Amino acid sequence: MTKPTLNEVAAVAGVSLASASRALSGGLASQRMIAKVRAAAREIGYYPDATARALRTGGARRVTFAVDDIGNPNYVSMLRAIEASFGPEGPFVSVASTGALGHTAEALKQATAVMADGLIISPIRTGDRLRRAIESSPIPVVVIGSLGVKGIVDSVHVDSSRGVGMAVEHIHDLGRRNIAFVNGPLDTNPGSSREQGFFRAVRHLGIDPASYRQVVAEDFTVAAGAAAARELFVRWAAKAPSRRIDAVVAANDLIAIGVIRAALDHGIRVPEDVAVTGVDDTEIAAAYNPSLTSVSLFAAQRGALAAELLLKRFAQPSREVQVIEVEPELIVRRSTVTRQQKEGAR
Repeated sequence: MTKPTLNEVAAVAGVSLASASRALSGGLASQRMIAKVRAAAREIGYYPDATARALRTGGARRVTFAVDDIGNPNYVSMLRAIEASFGPEGPFVSVASTGALGHTAEALKQATAVMADGLIISPIRTGDRLRRAIESSPIPVVVIGSLGVKGIVDSVHVDSSRGVGMAVEHIHDLGRRNIAFVNGPLDTNPGSSREQGFFRAVRHLGIDPASYRQVVAEDFTVAAGAAAARELFVRWAAKAPSRRIDAVVAANDLIAIGVIRAALDHGIRVPEDVAVTGVDDTEIAAAYNPSLTSVSLFAAQRGALAAELLLKRFAQPSREVQVIEVEPELIVRRSTVTRQQKEGAR
């Protein structure tokens, strides 16, 4: 099958070749003209050659950064790092919110439809549809995270299950034994991975199965974390001290802050009564009171590495797929260590 041409796009749109070229390359054209030409390009499956278009536009490229929730501070850190890595003369970055299940694959199609030259995605849900969309993509794609199958696309990965295990080991070392894990949705990559990390860690440490449990929040947000944690704390005071929850590992920082709020609402002190840890080590973790112990997954570093992989792919389209692994790190703060413990460690 021959590749559709710009002449064919112009014919389908009913415009001149020059008008079609301007509409697809960011030149002077009305919004009506741009919409008409782009619709024609989608209809016949036309995608401009990224290298040729970059030459025509003076080297400027366009990159779409697609994430589940653009309000999540983790993604904000990634975006800042991507833009910094590209620099003022590098690709222009636009942001797409993928939202619900399946929308990441749709975001890839939309990125090509609006003539992006490359795509960086950080999907929290994956599947065959997304993998097929990536494999057939006419533009380079870099994944921050995992697709479940290695070797099909450039990617930057961190083992968040190991990070959760580090959090469990930390609170266990502090003498906490009644542990709750407040996770996000289990049908997501982070929810599934972090669940595995939690149960692997408690089994490895030999913690009594009656002393730990998982609670699943509806989302990876503060409100969802608070709602999920309330059931842990409603009957907290009625339990014997030896049976009370004394530590909560949260699947991310936003859930952890919701847990802390729920604890304080029930008169439970953090960390004196309940130690709380998060994952992601976002800016809010250090700024919150009490400051939040969290596992850093190095969002900014992963964003910068993804940007570098995409630039390499632009320069060498046929090079071998590269997968970069980033190691998590536990950052200890006041939500797990009391002043007395900190002073005793000196």
